[in-house]
Amino acid sequence: MKWSLNLGRVAGIKILVHWTFVLLLGWVAFTEAQRGSDAATILLAIGFILAVFLCVVLHELGHALTAKHYGINTKVITLLPIGGVASLEKMPEKPKQELLVALAGPAVNVVIAFILWMVLPSLQGVPAEEFFMRITPANFLYLLLFVNVVLVLFNAIPAFPMDGGRVLRALLAFKLGRVRATQIAANLGQLLAIFFVFIGFFYNPFLILIGAFVFFGAYSENMVVQHLDFLRGHSVREGMMTNFVTLTPTNTVRDALNKLLTGSEHEFIVEDEGVVVGTLTRSQLIQAVKEEQMETHVAKVMSAEVKTFNVQDKLSEAYTELQKTRVPLYPVLENGRLAGVINTDNINEFIMVKSALMH
Repeated sequence: MKWSLNLGRVAGIKILVHWTFVLLLGWVAFTEAQRGSDAATILLAIGFILAVFLCVVLHELGHALTAKHYGINTKVITLLPIGGVASLEKMPEKPKQELLVALAGPAVNVVIAFILWMVLPSLQGVPAEEFFMRITPANFLYLLLFVNVVLVLFNAIPAFPMDGGRVLRALLAFKLGRVRATQIAANLGQLLAIFFVFIGFFYNPFLILIGAFVFFGAYSENMVVQHLDFLRGHSVREGMMTNFVTLTPTNTVRDALNKLLTGSEHEFIVEDEGVVVGTLTRSQLIQAVKEEQMETHVAKVMSAEVKTFNVQDKLSEAYTELQKTRVPLYPVLENGRLAGVINTDNINEFIMVKSALMH
């Protein structure tokens, strides 16, 4: 993710913190200063936020390391002001595996809360409201225990993209299959989201934000699973385009611009006698024009690092890769030579045709 600070790696997983996280810390410091807090109290409040997000990182590592046990890697965990996001390559499709991966994150918070509960002295009676309003050295760990309990309860909500939604789908999938289970879990999630938005208008506007997040997360999850089901059993050969325009390394930027203006292509594969040597996107081409490189060879402005698919690869895996990377166009090879190209639009058209044929 752009504008993120790299905090290092844990078990090969990169930990990033998005720049907007600094705004959260600044807001906490400003709020405390407005209340007349001294420097020590402000630093303690910032320290509490950092401790909470350490728990969030451990939560996401719970997901990531459990997924790794099943051969699914996680490239990065990103910290945002609203929480953490573990970028798993994919979720396991076997219900038992998805269940364990989904439960692993909240289980970490349960363990943290249990350890704090064991080591902290018992409180005498129910804490007053002031206990939760300001961080002090006396209540720091108690509030951290409370936050971990809240994280468990929040993630238990049976709606995507929360862990509870994935747990519900995994349990339903044992009997109903992944597609039907996703539909039920997504529909329930969207109903809950509408309820959050409704309540948010009367009590807390933050619930409106959560409701929108849940609604679109559930919708997106449902669509992706349905699309993958349509693509199951099909190869990249069936979804690729074979009618496309290519460039050669010795073509000039002017040649590429002419093909851009006279055709429908926005991105080009650069090939030399059937061997893919690079790709040229519209933005790269426009940048070259701005820099007055009209007579420069395409080889000088193209991207030489190219990921490719094979005609025998699974179309569902190509779809997942395109969704994840947002790369506009991939070459497709057969016996090492260019056989076609594939992009998200073409796969979506394949899905539309498949859907129409089934109705």
